[in-house]
Amino acid sequence: MKKKTIFYDAFGRWYIIKRLVIFVLGVVSYRRYNGFNKLRISGTEHLTDLPDNNVLFVSNHQTYFADVSAMYHVFFSAKNGFENSIRNPIYLINPRIDLYYVAAEETMNKGLLAKIFQFAGAITVKRTWRSAGKDVQRKVDLSEVDNIERALQHGWVITFPQGTTKAFAPGRRGTAHIIKKNKPIVIPVVIDGFRRAFDKKGLLIKKRGVEPTMKFKAPLAIDYENDSTQQIIDQVMDAIEQSPKFNKVKPIETNLGTEPNTFY
Repeated sequence: MKKKTIFYDAFGRWYIIKRLVIFVLGVVSYRRYNGFNKLRISGTEHLTDLPDNNVLFVSNHQTYFADVSAMYHVFFSAKNGFENSIRNPIYLINPRIDLYYVAAEETMNKGLLAKIFQFAGAITVKRTWRSAGKDVQRKVDLSEVDNIERALQHGWVITFPQGTTKAFAPGRRGTAHIIKKNKPIVIPVVIDGFRRAFDKKGLLIKKRGVEPTMKFKAPLAIDYENDSTQQIIDQVMDAIEQSPKFNKVKPIETNLGTEPNTFY
């Protein structure tokens, strides 16, 4: 694998091609968030003074691709000085940040469009608890963990601790292990309305006139040395409003205390 240089990202992808892919996807998707369905953004002041690397965004998850695509717009806009707005898509010309996101391998292997999205910055991982719609049990692939750590060394990383679009699913403690080991700045992101606006894949517009929301919170205050992985994942799940106390419909049992050390 090639090392990051001015020509390649952390995974050997040519920057010029990667940015072209991001630019094209951004142009194509722009009206999805500032047209058919207007994205409401808050909290980007928490992004202003962040360093260019070792920043981890933890978020709930509602669609396969629309969530991430919208985040790309917001991050690049914020880095270009536009607060809580994506009204000026000039930010697509110069993103100003090396951005990556964690995605399930089986999702990113389905179709040409998924492959294109993968080139935009995906770090693919195999789910340790589910595969092809069936429950499984397998060990964490340490090379995948290394990939996430490599991305953190060189840029910002988006991850979805639940590893699924199902609301109030339990968080996976592998996220906490990454946090404890690498000591990144951890920014919680809370999204809503994406599953109402888009289909499950996030490719088709299901309903127009919806106003999806994306809220960034202040960095988490984590004691990297003394907090346990359980304490960290509990803090993360509270911050992204996916812990049982936020489930106003029906509290769920999580069994996190006996869950194996899984990541995604």
